[in-house]
Amino acid sequence: METVLVIGAARSGIAVSKLLLKNGYHVVLTDSNAIKEKTELESLGIEVFDGGHPDSLKEKKYAFIVKNPGIPYRVPFVHYFVEQNAKIYTEIEVAYRYAKNFNYAAVTGTDGKTTVTTLLYEMLNRQKKSLVAGNIGMPLCELALEYTDEDYNVALELSNFQLLGIETFRPHVSTVTNLAPDHLDYMDSLEAYYESKMRIYENTNADDYFIRNVDDENIVKYAQNIPCHVIDFSLKRKDVDLYKDDKYAYYKDTQLFTLSDLKIVGEFNCGNAMMASCMAYLMGVSLFNIQEVIREFSGVEHRIEYVDTIDNVRFYNDSKATNTHAACAGLSAFEKNVILLCGGKDKHISFDDLKQYDGVVKKCISFGQTKDKFKDIFTSQMSVETMKDAFEKAVLLAKPGDIVLLCPACSSFDQFKNYEIRGEIFKQMVHAYAAKRNEE
Repeated sequence: METVLVIGAARSGIAVSKLLLKNGYHVVLTDSNAIKEKTELESLGIEVFDGGHPDSLKEKKYAFIVKNPGIPYRVPFVHYFVEQNAKIYTEIEVAYRYAKNFNYAAVTGTDGKTTVTTLLYEMLNRQKKSLVAGNIGMPLCELALEYTDEDYNVALELSNFQLLGIETFRPHVSTVTNLAPDHLDYMDSLEAYYESKMRIYENTNADDYFIRNVDDENIVKYAQNIPCHVIDFSLKRKDVDLYKDDKYAYYKDTQLFTLSDLKIVGEFNCGNAMMASCMAYLMGVSLFNIQEVIREFSGVEHRIEYVDTIDNVRFYNDSKATNTHAACAGLSAFEKNVILLCGGKDKHISFDDLKQYDGVVKKCISFGQTKDKFKDIFTSQMSVETMKDAFEKAVLLAKPGDIVLLCPACSSFDQFKNYEIRGEIFKQMVHAYAAKRNEE
């Protein structure tokens, strides 16, 4: 019996361990933290080491290694195996090998991938029962374990971390939404980050499709030697395959949907809807079902999510804007009078692109590790310690007609476990403020 080492016992690590066990491997699972499922996993026959990675694990022979995508390759325990030229996969590759009847529409990119994936899933699922997985929250291995022999379309969101660990994974339809600087705290270089995104189509063939965003100069530069059909997409040009005019979005001569049916705000969200619709169409979804979903879709939680209007001040939660490019997209959805709440963990990315929205931002209130890095970005700026401090300042400053926008431009990890919790706490603050105003 061959042995596989799984590094990282988060939800995806536990799922891949169970899937590998089911398929005849002896599984060794290790995590630097305590594993609360340890007793259950050991009862199944999985060998578990928690609270650290013992050196004895380096002495064993493994068929391959599965690494949690969030663990950098430079972490000493992982780097040891990199130097040994061991095969290191992520759970995406393992799930792909065992769920043979899944048909994939895969989405990556710096921004917008969750919106595209969510819309795509709604469209696929409207046509016939489908699945959604990956970086959006559901490990693909959980689905592969439950539906091993079943036939499903899968909308799959992929981070570059997940793509670094594939070898044979092949989607039928794929796209890279855009490329902008991100994850420089994880990757060796910006070029390495961009190149990792292009792995999404490397195993495709002439029966498959890749949607290429030709508005993005980085994608045009890095998306080369594509082995499948290329569908060029643009919000600006009409001499491409996927385009729009003043009224409709088109794939070649096919009218995908009516632009006025879109509820999600911003030009970039129109692009997200076009990519999702084209991918769904290529996966066999009817135009009727595509258009029904377009009419109903109100957006993704934490992505320019409308929260409430209090005293004629609108509140929006854009906690998923974890880099400069995503924050630019969020700010571009508004014309003026934005009280911007931003800041968080320093990812060593320049915020200079935000300067173009100085006229949109009435006041920038920045918090967290990067709080002082916005002083040279916006004319009117103040630094505070926490998001709670920023919110309290914002409601004191806000006048009727203003917009209070949480759009951090940074990851959450200095003060929050993840961007979802940051967004939830912001929404709780808004609701508590609304309740207080109603009592007055």
